[in-house]
Amino acid sequence: MRDGDRTVLTMGSDFKGEPSAFALVVPVPTVLQRGQIHVGDQAIVEHLDQYSAPRLVEYFDEDPCRMRVEEKAMRMMAPSASGMAQDAARANALGVRIEARYTVGEYDILILSATQSSGLVTWLKESHYRIPDGAERVLGSYLRQGMKFFVAKVNLKEQAKTGFSRLRPLQMAYESPKFMLPIRLGMVNADGPQELLIYALTRQGRVECTNYRTVKLPSDAEVPLYVKEIFAEFYRATFTTAARREGLTAVFTEYAWDMSWCDPCASQPLSNDELRGLGVFWLDDAATRGGASGTFVTRLHVRYDAVHFPEDLVFQQTSDRANFQGRYIMRHAWTGTSDCEAAAAYRAQLRERREKQAETLAALTGWNLDDVRGRMQKNGEWSAAQDSTKWWERLWK
Repeated sequence: MRDGDRTVLTMGSDFKGEPSAFALVVPVPTVLQRGQIHVGDQAIVEHLDQYSAPRLVEYFDEDPCRMRVEEKAMRMMAPSASGMAQDAARANALGVRIEARYTVGEYDILILSATQSSGLVTWLKESHYRIPDGAERVLGSYLRQGMKFFVAKVNLKEQAKTGFSRLRPLQMAYESPKFMLPIRLGMVNADGPQELLIYALTRQGRVECTNYRTVKLPSDAEVPLYVKEIFAEFYRATFTTAARREGLTAVFTEYAWDMSWCDPCASQPLSNDELRGLGVFWLDDAATRGGASGTFVTRLHVRYDAVHFPEDLVFQQTSDRANFQGRYIMRHAWTGTSDCEAAAAYRAQLRERREKQAETLAALTGWNLDDVRGRMQKNGEWSAAQDSTKWWERLWK
């Protein structure tokens, strides 16, 4: 959530492994008080994801003789020691200061400052954090910006009390003129490109990246019906192809919409209580129908590595409230037997429409066009029997 200089950052990390092997180090612009740190609700993050996710919509062609159409709507890994507290004298000798120490939910949290990156790296290693090669240079750049470090690890006893099998999101609220997301430290520890989804909640309008190009995801394309059965595979391939086409240097807008409504809705808009849980503080106490008027959500997706994204992500809020969503269209063919001039024209254009859908799918995903055609035919979407147009009727068009 971003409004003026106020930020509420909710971090949901996709971590697989034992909780004892999890730790997080995040640069922050200021020393955070206990009340500025919170453990969030994973269900709200999941709801926001569902609401803003790229989606598939279905249309059904009706009898062209009646000409009526209806629509059918559709997260620095490090093993922790059993005790994180270190002798303050040792920390001071290394130029490290423990500014604050909290336990919030299932997390033990330290806020650190340092005078030099080498001392900070030494302290973290002596405290049993696994700091990868190259981290000292990145940490040094954040220190030169006057930033502190938010360090979290899992408190196993507290985690057991929660009853949750997954780590819940960590939240922090602070004020800073910097509207940015630090990603470089995580890349030092990364095994290949990282996948990041950013959901920005604002009062004003769409959020975009200022130091990398922000481009819209390819959208509003008609695709064959069988995509419905493989939508996750289709979307991964579509995003990969789009990222490569942009030279792996772009941030993609997947969704931009006023939270008060959606069209079509993959999931209902978030309630006022859910939005407050994500930091939206300006809502009226009175509930609004379906969601919060005045809350604009931008969903950004970036696949990044150290080569193509050498800088942290810097954002700006714009006044653009134009709606956008990554959506893909399935159009079911009419299969009736009505006979009129419109029906004949409709049947004549079906093969051309199916060929265009095949070419579009191949272009979006990078899949082989002949393989796409074969899958369509196997799915019954494209066959000679379904194309009732006589061969000579296609000669002189």
